[in-house]
Amino acid sequence: MEKLLFIQTGFGVDVHGQNVTKASKRAVENAIYHNSMPGIEDLLPNQDLNNMKVRIKLAVPADKDALDKEAVKELIPYGTVEVEVMDGGMITTSGIFLAEKDDKNEMMYIVNASVETGY
Repeated sequence: MEKLLFIQTGFGVDVHGQNVTKASKRAVENAIYHNSMPGIEDLLPNQDLNNMKVRIKLAVPADKDALDKEAVKELIPYGTVEVEVMDGGMITTSGIFLAEKDDKNEMMYIVNASVETGY
């Protein structure tokens, strides 16, 4: 990325099911869904949203190999998107095991996200 314009941060939790993709998508949604960038087109090369570059950084507590990066990328409607995964986040107890929610154990996964936008 040549020029970084915006950084948005968020977190996501999968309380039941221990699904790192679900927690990651929620983290990205938390980062981007409370923001608006109405002037971004003016800042991008050729004033074209397709020239936007987005780098998603995810701090994931476990099961990094199970993360569906393509499902995370689909949350960003414009530009070129890359996903970087690193150790982080948190695993803590949900306090209850619910088989009907696909729980494997009583743990919940918490993922942190940084969504960097530029060109």
